[in-house]
Amino acid sequence: MARNHGSDGSTSRRDFLKLGAVGAAGATVGAGWRPRKAEAKPEKITFLRESSYVKEFDEHFNKVLIPRYQQETGIKVVYEIVAAGGSAVPRTVSIVESKAPVDAAWVQQEWLYREGLLDVSDIAKDVGKQQGGWYSEIEGLSVWEGKWKSVPFGNIGQCMVYRKDWFDQVGATTFPDTWEEFLEVGIKLKKAGHPYGMSMGHGYADNNSWLLPLLWGFGAQVVAKDGKTVTLDSAETARAVDYVRKLYKDACLDDCIGWLDPHNNKAFLTSQISATNNAMSILISAKRDLPDMGKVIDHALNPKGPKGRFHSFVPVTHGIFAHTPDPAAAKHFLRWLMDPKQVAAWYRSAQMYHAPFLHAYDKDEEWNKEPRFKPYQKVLETGKLVSWPAAADRKAGEVVNKWIVIDMFAKACTGTPTKTVIAEAVTGLKQIYG
Repeated sequence: MARNHGSDGSTSRRDFLKLGAVGAAGATVGAGWRPRKAEAKPEKITFLRESSYVKEFDEHFNKVLIPRYQQETGIKVVYEIVAAGGSAVPRTVSIVESKAPVDAAWVQQEWLYREGLLDVSDIAKDVGKQQGGWYSEIEGLSVWEGKWKSVPFGNIGQCMVYRKDWFDQVGATTFPDTWEEFLEVGIKLKKAGHPYGMSMGHGYADNNSWLLPLLWGFGAQVVAKDGKTVTLDSAETARAVDYVRKLYKDACLDDCIGWLDPHNNKAFLTSQISATNNAMSILISAKRDLPDMGKVIDHALNPKGPKGRFHSFVPVTHGIFAHTPDPAAAKHFLRWLMDPKQVAAWYRSAQMYHAPFLHAYDKDEEWNKEPRFKPYQKVLETGKLVSWPAAADRKAGEVVNKWIVIDMFAKACTGTPTKTVIAEAVTGLKQIYG
């Protein structure tokens, strides 16, 4: 169930007018809104977000940012948190459809409801200009029909998480650089009682974040760049399917074929598996609760295939609902939130768990505090949206939410022939793309 968090306080209307006044060109991001009149100041702004796996991130917003904004403006911020693991998407869709009293939110899978989001081009452009510019790939999600419908925040990076002590024991003193090497090492580890645990169930991150990069690395694509032509039926796809089947059989724990996003975390932290694809949350949890294990965990970029190394974004963006009763107030809040005076410390509170899409943070001091997290920053260089190379539109979202590609691989692992699983996936894709 969602939890509401807010904070009370007040300042004068004169102070609020000062904060909202329009500054000269090049002024801070937070200075771009002039209220229509003093009486227009809202009593509160409701901001919805999925809870973070790093509790310090939510704590920083509640204990630092909410009180600060309220002190500066006199406006109460209601922080509505929904549970992590997929509940944010249906909640957000429901808000758009019912015009529920929520002003701004983390707008995951925004392709489902872009028409219900306000144009925030002015904010996104100003933030990018002030903080080093945006990584270009994320613009494919946030920009639609020439307008920024969301302001990018960060990527919940997905890398290979592994037990370095167990890899060392089988002679893998560096993490495998290619998918073939990854298989070879995995065979040794499974024989030693330390199998991989690669998620292939109906989750939203830990499955796509290794299977899509693997598919792309083998030279295959789901749909062409035109967003219309289904291209999955190829020799490259067949080779990728055959590889995953062998990896599952010879190197993985049997249970992983049906895992959702939390399952590999649990399996890793209970020493059932030696490697998986995940965010930095496993190491964060281990350092806090299992310090001995925390010492022997490391991270690596995804292995590369014949056509290169890829990663799949799990992006976090923020948007404003078009039905908000006070668009100017909501935009002022989002500008203020993305000002470096606020957002830099918010990023750091979670140890860069949300790797910033802004180049100003590429070499931020926070990355040096735990060097094992650095691969998550590098993900931004080779990361793609799940729709790649096609646009991140509603059809691409339907492919993800029907797990068409994931099920292709999972069915192959349970014995269905390669040609059959590809044909079934193509049929499902053509029902979507025509």
